[in-house]
Amino acid sequence: MKQLLYITLMLLSVACGSQPATTPNEEEADNNALTFKLPYANVEQIRSEEEYQHYVTHFWDDFRFDIGDDVELYDEEQLYSAFAQYVMFIPHNKADSLLRSLIHRAESSRPVLDLFANISHDILYDPNSPMRNDEYYIPILEELVKSPLLDEYDRKIPEHTLHIAKQNRVGSVANNFAYTLADGTKHSLRALDADYVILLFNNPGCEMCKEVITAIESSARLKELGKQHRIVTLAIYPDEDIKAWREYLPSMPKGWMCGYDEGMTLTHERLYDLKAIPSLYLLDRAKHVLVKDGVSVEHVEDIISRGIQL
Repeated sequence: MKQLLYITLMLLSVACGSQPATTPNEEEADNNALTFKLPYANVEQIRSEEEYQHYVTHFWDDFRFDIGDDVELYDEEQLYSAFAQYVMFIPHNKADSLLRSLIHRAESSRPVLDLFANISHDILYDPNSPMRNDEYYIPILEELVKSPLLDEYDRKIPEHTLHIAKQNRVGSVANNFAYTLADGTKHSLRALDADYVILLFNNPGCEMCKEVITAIESSARLKELGKQHRIVTLAIYPDEDIKAWREYLPSMPKGWMCGYDEGMTLTHERLYDLKAIPSLYLLDRAKHVLVKDGVSVEHVEDIISRGIQL
């Protein structure tokens, strides 16, 4: 229900938003623009499971996949909004097949394929997107890397992104790595002995890192687990300015394991997705990934509260 409410509010905000005045040239462009129509003008019209299935199955029926170069006539902002609604509505157990099918339809021409490749990247993979979802983006990438419309050079970026996206998926065992503490001793992620491990990649001076650290420190639930020695927080600096890291160490919370990646192995071997910092993981005792590359401490608390172990 929360998801449906959010979508409804988003649609209402788009529908009710005022439009700025346009110039004659803009009016002419608007006259030539194409509008994408949803199966239902308002999601509140969906009253049954049958209507929901119709909405998902026929979501893109009004889009002219055969339009080729003229795809630029579509309002790109509207298509971004539509794609966001689509991925929020599709059933999780059908997302893989539905997203692959969408890319197959987009392969009608290179301009259309590029459009949907860009939209899906920005919504499902951009670190600043609130809808980031690697599990939804992976099937799209898998279709892109084998598309006949891409040559060997064009495939390099989606191939690289696919490799990174497939690392440390929820449910898999996290990639092991060595880290170095301030005293020079070396340890490994796999050797940590606790029911849960909070793994935080952070940088000195990063404001959002400070916010996440404060949220972890302020969590009564996480503090209690720490007192019971059931959780370990491992903060890793993945970059190369070790002097800055050492100067910042005194401001890190007492009781945390704070280390750095000597030789930047994590980056060079692409063991973790570090394109955006901070990056927060929650692992269980066997080092299965429970939370991947997040920033929400509330989500970590929720997973722990539900007692999830894989």
